[in-house]
Amino acid sequence: MVTAVIAAGGVGTRLGAGRPKQLMRLGGATILQRSVDAFDGCDRVDEIVLVLPASLAGGAALAATPNGTPLRVVAGGARRQDSVAKGFEAAAASDIIVVHDAARPFCSSDLIVRTIDAARRHGAAVAAVAVQDTLKQRSAGAGRFVGRTLARDRIVQAQTPQAFRAGILAEAIRLGRAGAEATDEAGLAERAGYRVALVEGDPRNVKITTERDLAVARRFAEETMATGRVGLGYDLHRFTAGGPLRLGGVLIPHDRGLVGHSDADAVCHAVTDAILGAAAAGDVGRHFPDTDPRWKGASSIALLREAVDLVRSRGFVVVNLDVVVVTEHPRIAPHVGRMREALAAAVGVGPDAVGVKGKTGEGIGATGRGEALEAHAVALLDAVPAG
Repeated sequence: MVTAVIAAGGVGTRLGAGRPKQLMRLGGATILQRSVDAFDGCDRVDEIVLVLPASLAGGAALAATPNGTPLRVVAGGARRQDSVAKGFEAAAASDIIVVHDAARPFCSSDLIVRTIDAARRHGAAVAAVAVQDTLKQRSAGAGRFVGRTLARDRIVQAQTPQAFRAGILAEAIRLGRAGAEATDEAGLAERAGYRVALVEGDPRNVKITTERDLAVARRFAEETMATGRVGLGYDLHRFTAGGPLRLGGVLIPHDRGLVGHSDADAVCHAVTDAILGAAAAGDVGRHFPDTDPRWKGASSIALLREAVDLVRSRGFVVVNLDVVVVTEHPRIAPHVGRMREALAAAVGVGPDAVGVKGKTGEGIGATGRGEALEAHAVALLDAVPAG
């Protein structure tokens, strides 16, 4: 089992932003959410432990895992190594622990996997990049002169993620609690006598510490923001005698309703899946499972609004929708106007950006026999401007 401990226990005083830097936004998503997304999107990570300042740890959720990776939040300590120790305590069942700074929001899934693999082979591993500039060491005393020139080819700049077998990280943490100081967990592991493997890092995996770092990160965010994302959604529900029929958030007069855990609004379910799919953020079943009593009889138009909020947290807004409803009865055409207005209000666009069409099953299959209703939807998303 692999646990990612994301250290976000600091407040970013060097950035001078007047608020915790991890809550600042890059391209429509917070620095914190982007870092969480990197591990939520890596299929080698089984759970995430997010370490926040005590003032934030008990509040409303500040990050989500749309891909369903279990997420726990714990309060951090006075120093970074104290915060990592608290995160490690919450991950006692894992054999590999990956430590990452939340202030590095551009970590790739590939880098995470390579670091995990290196830790499995060698016990401990750190991502690092080569130093490009010639390095000089200051002379003793006031340090106004060069003491010596360092061998550049033997020096690397450490990054995170850093990954460890659980036993090795435990010893490193014990050493830190005994008074040893280090700027990262790899340093503590070295002092505990372990060899730490080097994994080729990524120059874009920058750490945001100063205003200059933030400016660079914003340029990266603008360059990497995906636009024109398209998602496809589909849903089918069986008809049942009696009960209301609700489609696209609109009550449709009919002698039969649809069977479902929520209000069985197949149109809203298809639109929700299309929007989540365009943002690579899972599907209706993952976020609103029919095994959860909270969603029993729930309003599907309300769930659609939640999905829109979720993809916006990932940096996307809805541009337009197109929906096809396949059913023998009732006729959809008389209700298209109201459905367009209800869907448009839910996703934050004008009715002219929503298309709704009714089709029949031509007597073929469950829909053609009048046993079920199908809904197909396509959603186009665009990126929220950086800011």
